[in-house]
Amino acid sequence: MNDSAPQGVLVCDKPQGLTSHGVVSRIRRWYGTRKVGHAGTLDPMATGVLVLGLGRGTKLLGYITGVSKTYLATIRLGSATPTDDADSEPDLFAEPAALAAVTGESIAQGVLALTGSIDQVPSAVSAIKVNGQRSYARVRAGEDVELKARRVEISNFTILDTRFSVAEGHIDVDVEVDCSSGTYVRALARDLGTSLGVHGHLTALRRTRVGAFDLDQAVTIPEDLDTGAPALISLAEVAQTLLPTVHVDSEEAKALMQGKRVSTDRSPEQGSEVAVVSGDELVSIAEVRAGGVLKSQTAFAIDLA
Repeated sequence: MNDSAPQGVLVCDKPQGLTSHGVVSRIRRWYGTRKVGHAGTLDPMATGVLVLGLGRGTKLLGYITGVSKTYLATIRLGSATPTDDADSEPDLFAEPAALAAVTGESIAQGVLALTGSIDQVPSAVSAIKVNGQRSYARVRAGEDVELKARRVEISNFTILDTRFSVAEGHIDVDVEVDCSSGTYVRALARDLGTSLGVHGHLTALRRTRVGAFDLDQAVTIPEDLDTGAPALISLAEVAQTLLPTVHVDSEEAKALMQGKRVSTDRSPEQGSEVAVVSGDELVSIAEVRAGGVLKSQTAFAIDLA
């Protein structure tokens, strides 16, 4: 099948103040296609790596969403906001004596307690759905929303710099966080402040990595969308960063795209998912069945003529 519409994945550097949906809208205009999606929301305040799928690239977004991520952030101790970040005004403030009692050592101990496998309650003003409606929409409608805690993995929570401005009512802590999908860094800021008895929220957040994709690959979206759009990362290249790869010839590729099963001794263990590639084209995401048989789960229509 020939398809002139763009097919692949784009890594962009999301600017501050723009929603992830706003980025999708711009990419649609830039590439002249409607079929665009993103792998994991970034809050409007946040900047950095946002991975987008175009055309058949949208079929890979579910695999990208679940990968680990890295963030650079600034946590402000001394006050809290309704959104746990700088997108709303502070409404709770620490007692001066409590803030003055905070030390570098106590901050480090608080960070250590939030490292590893933890149960985290997401921020109420978030995109999590509650009975079919986004949590943030319920909060804005005046509802009291209490989200359930969920297990997340904080594999790295490193303090990079600490600036004590107690006379001005705050302590700013620059951190780097490596975490599992579903982690809210602003909830880490909130919980660190709570553990120290002084409140906390984020004043800056930059995502530097999503799985194998980082800022070195990220493009800046121009103001002038008539500017030529850069080439996309190919489906085959992306899939091979996400899954084990099995290479097949053109006849096997045709069989898989027709819903047939293909036997191979080139695949991993039974039950695993693999990226099936023919030449430089992604044929499908397939499941390995008993005896090394491949059964296509998600087919990518390609021209094998």
